[in-house]
Amino acid sequence: MASQKIAYRSAIVHSVADPKDVGLDDSYQYFEDGVLVVENGHIVDIGSADDVLARQPKHITVKVFKDKIITSGFIDTHIHYPQTGMIASYGEQLLDWLENYTFPEELRFKNPIYAHQVATLFLDELASNGTTTALVFGTVHKESVNVFFEEAEKRNLRMIAGKVLMDRNAPDYLTDTPQSGYEESKELIERWHNKGRLHYAVTPRFAPTSTNEQLATVGQLLKEYPDVFMHTHLSENKKEIEWVLDLFPERESYLDVYDHYGLLHKRSVFAHGIHLSDCECQRLADTDSSIAFCPTSNLFLGSGLFNLPKMEKFNINVGMGTDVGAGTSFSLLQTMSEAYKIMQLQQEKLHPVKSLFLATLGGAKALHLDDKIGNLAIGKEADFVVLDLHATQLMRFRMKQTTNLEEKLFVLMSLGDDRTVSQTYIYGKKAYDIHGETPKAQIAM
Repeated sequence: MASQKIAYRSAIVHSVADPKDVGLDDSYQYFEDGVLVVENGHIVDIGSADDVLARQPKHITVKVFKDKIITSGFIDTHIHYPQTGMIASYGEQLLDWLENYTFPEELRFKNPIYAHQVATLFLDELASNGTTTALVFGTVHKESVNVFFEEAEKRNLRMIAGKVLMDRNAPDYLTDTPQSGYEESKELIERWHNKGRLHYAVTPRFAPTSTNEQLATVGQLLKEYPDVFMHTHLSENKKEIEWVLDLFPERESYLDVYDHYGLLHKRSVFAHGIHLSDCECQRLADTDSSIAFCPTSNLFLGSGLFNLPKMEKFNINVGMGTDVGAGTSFSLLQTMSEAYKIMQLQQEKLHPVKSLFLATLGGAKALHLDDKIGNLAIGKEADFVVLDLHATQLMRFRMKQTTNLEEKLFVLMSLGDDRTVSQTYIYGKKAYDIHGETPKAQIAM
């Protein structure tokens, strides 16, 4: 049966370019009374309601949203699904936090039943927060990635994930070997990469937990499968950087460790990048590598303040990441709010239009998926979210005081959270409705 063409009528806003490249006014499209038309999982028309409806069949189905705004689905460029159960764990910085909270929780993912329960909850949480694509850490266990992809495939999600590679400086119960990590990653790539809307990311946890031999196998996998992603951490914490330089004294910098083994390429995404030298920034730019800006976790772990203007100076692609579970919310709206505060602490401004870009089209560009997702351009996959401008009593009152789109966006980003997400659509089909039409996972205690 042919897919029905459906029109969605509401205020509509989406990014079309980076404001730093074209200026604010030319970086987005806004239709106060707009229509988005979807057919066969793709966007086939967008524009003002009068123009679009004049072009479409007279009897087209039109869904109307009052006091809402439609935008592209959010893209989370760094998140850990196995850390869902330890979000909001008190009182540590990065290295102690890993030892005391992260590693014990990740042991539980040896059990595929538990992994499936958490994967289901995790993907439900993404949908209820308007996130339609994410770059996701699994655990060292191959099954943790298999069950994640199985659940993502059921939902027809465009997701990227990978098995953690970690052969030292971690508990014995969470380590693999260079050979086993290579073989299991290869098996997962051949099973899942480019299956439907799924992609694989080779995933060394970070340099301190991989030997030279294991990092060499990561480079080998990237050569054998040049279109897979590479996902790891970089320069999050000053003690972490010191540790890396102690472990790899022959290398010039933290980034140089990865570079030496061929881990920098156009689908490499490095989480954090808070403490980078100019030379490291230039090398990231030269290799078309990307950075995931994770403001809530950077503040929560006391790691530092990300220098977005510096990344822009070097033309490095930057996306937004929640970094759950060090990040304290699945909501990219709340993440944008924290990003604004991080810029304020550096005497810089983060415009709401730029924030929207980072959470949508900027994330797609960082993942080199902007030909498929990231905005509502005709031909793109129909992953979009309906945001409620009156989600709370305070938001309803505050919105009455706004006079333009930029003010509305800033209120959404400052006061918004999962209550703001009215509906989420995946490939043209409703995947979440705040009124309870989509079931939530039940986690066994």
